[in-house]
Amino acid sequence: MKIKDLKPNPNNPRIIKDRRFKKLVQSLKEFPKMLALRPIVINEDNIVLGGNMRLKALRELGYKEVPDAWVKRANELTEEEKKRFVITDNIEFGENDFEILSKDWDEAEIMDWGMELPNLINENSEINYGSLKKKFGIAPFSVFNSREAWWRERRRAWLEIGIKSELGRDDKLTFRIDEIRKYGRNINKLSGTSIFDPVLCELLYEWFSPKEGIILDPFAGGSVRGIVASKKGRRYIGIDLSKEQINNNIEQVNVICNNIKPQYFIGNSNDVLKTFKDIKVDFILSCPPYSNLEKYSDNSNDLSNMNYEDFIKNYYNIIKNSCSLLKNDSFACFVVGDIRDRKGNYKNFISDTIKGFLLTGLTLYNEAVLLNSTGTLAIRAGRYFRTSRKLGKTHQNVLIFLKGDSKKAVEKLGNCEFMDVNNLDVEED
Repeated sequence: MKIKDLKPNPNNPRIIKDRRFKKLVQSLKEFPKMLALRPIVINEDNIVLGGNMRLKALRELGYKEVPDAWVKRANELTEEEKKRFVITDNIEFGENDFEILSKDWDEAEIMDWGMELPNLINENSEINYGSLKKKFGIAPFSVFNSREAWWRERRRAWLEIGIKSELGRDDKLTFRIDEIRKYGRNINKLSGTSIFDPVLCELLYEWFSPKEGIILDPFAGGSVRGIVASKKGRRYIGIDLSKEQINNNIEQVNVICNNIKPQYFIGNSNDVLKTFKDIKVDFILSCPPYSNLEKYSDNSNDLSNMNYEDFIKNYYNIIKNSCSLLKNDSFACFVVGDIRDRKGNYKNFISDTIKGFLLTGLTLYNEAVLLNSTGTLAIRAGRYFRTSRKLGKTHQNVLIFLKGDSKKAVEKLGNCEFMDVNNLDVEED
């Protein structure tokens, strides 16, 4: 048969790796008759069912035609059996494009045929999701594992460009319920400062905001979300009560960001948002204060100084005023975690956040879990669990809301593009 008459399968799920391909080329060069033992399998239209990589290797070696014995036509197979053969041929080798697989095959079916689907969580090694990872940064599943090697390396690269999101806030900001009981409100004895994960920020911008879009952040806090937005070519509008926080953010921005610089506004979000009469934004991303879990300032307008009932009332107003600026057919995202009261019971802050968006007319479109580093929790968890049966919290909730039509919202977004982590500090004019 002539090589040109053999057609690669456009729906072949196998991902051809350069290293494995080079080895195959060398093997065929030294022992071409191996194809008589393992022929290329085709259907009645000469489309390759098994042996796409072997066909490519033959073309690489300059073959114009091949002996009939090197090609076998699968006439005896039914259409269903041909589909199965595409999966089972060389099932133990290489990687698969799971997006292609999902078009034609049921998950239970291909698992019955012997294919192992990738595990979602593996803390000991980086997970390779094949084409999903290449197209979307990580596999778009509802668990984001920030403990993976890829995630840790990319976070390190972001921070190395000079992001210091903790500046502008007390070094001992985060209140934990066990420390509150022990020390009360003596901030000098409390420990830990929360910062937003730049990799999560990058993913959310790529997945849910259009290129060159405008980002609104009603609880700006540190510098991460503004700087990442700038590097991703988005305009960023951040609001925060703390003048010290904003000044520190601006200092970092002036050093790191060259072209599109984030804009910051000092004040209560409810007051500032009402002045944005002519502004419409493409995406809302924020990490709100978790009631009084973190004390940001002594300002009476600071939500962290309010009781929970007053906090929720003001919180809902900020959500409402933010969403009024969001364009139709667009997404909004809040990253939140639940909080405990003084008795140690959860307040259900996640549900309260969802309710706040639903009251504005948005719908809950996606929800995901961000797995954070365990840090010192491994040391503390045993003692806490033994005395209270409370689980150590190592995750946050990522809530994605939709305003308008989902299809129109997705059409605005385009393909995902992730920069080389080694070039994050370089911007083109």
